Amino acid sequence: MNLCVIPARGGSKRIPRKNIKPFCGKPMIAWSIEAAKASGCFDRIIVSTDDEEIAEVAKSFGAEVPFMRPAHLSDDHTATIPVIAHAIRWQMEHSDSPIEVCCVYATATFVQSKDIKRGLEILKSTDAEYAFSVTTYAFPIQRAIRITKEQRVEMFQPGHFNTRSQDLEEAWHDAGQFYWGRASAWLEGKPIFISDAAPVTLPRCRVQDIDTPEDWQRAEWLFKAMLKS
Repeated sequence: MNLCVIPARGGSKRIPRKNIKPFCGKPMIAWSIEAAKASGCFDRIIVSTDDEEIAEVAKSFGAEVPFMRPAHLSDDHTATIPVIAHAIRWQMEHSDSPIEVCCVYATATFVQSKDIKRGLEILKSTDAEYAFSVTTYAFPIQRAIRITKEQRVEMFQPGHFNTRSQDLEEAWHDAGQFYWGRASAWLEGKPIFISDAAPVTLPRCRVQDIDTPEDWQRAEWLFKAMLKS
């Protein structure tokens, strides 16, 4: 079976109640649940949360919340892999064992069902342990600068000061939307950013981190523009 796990703890600090805060007319988590359902990839869509209100919202949009996440997996320092592994173990103890498991972030409002489906196809057609969404940096990382404590600037890679942007290798980063993985990889705690992971490429216009109120406002502008296009 294929399992979707949407982690959604209740203790968001920078944007309080972020996972269920209304985003373009729906609780933020609803967009992830609906994309997962529309993909047709999953036998079961589980939301892993420690929060009763999030659980009720998730169930109202068609996800299952068959357990409440334990406190030791719900603090600010808990990584994603142990949360997904916990859900997999619960599933194995109570029903069919999953083969492929996808973590979809509750804050991935730009996630699209076609990309989730493409991720599964990439995972199945390769020997990869994981397949996850990535996108390109908007500016060459080799020409990045830092601001020093003296309020001056210096390059991270001074040797590229005179290198033309078009001659620099393109760099990619995690798009923060979804992570397909074989159940065994999640359970073994294998890191996601390894040579056994395959990229699922996305255009930059469909990727937006939402960590601050400014991010939120920009994301809603972009999202509304996408809906009109």
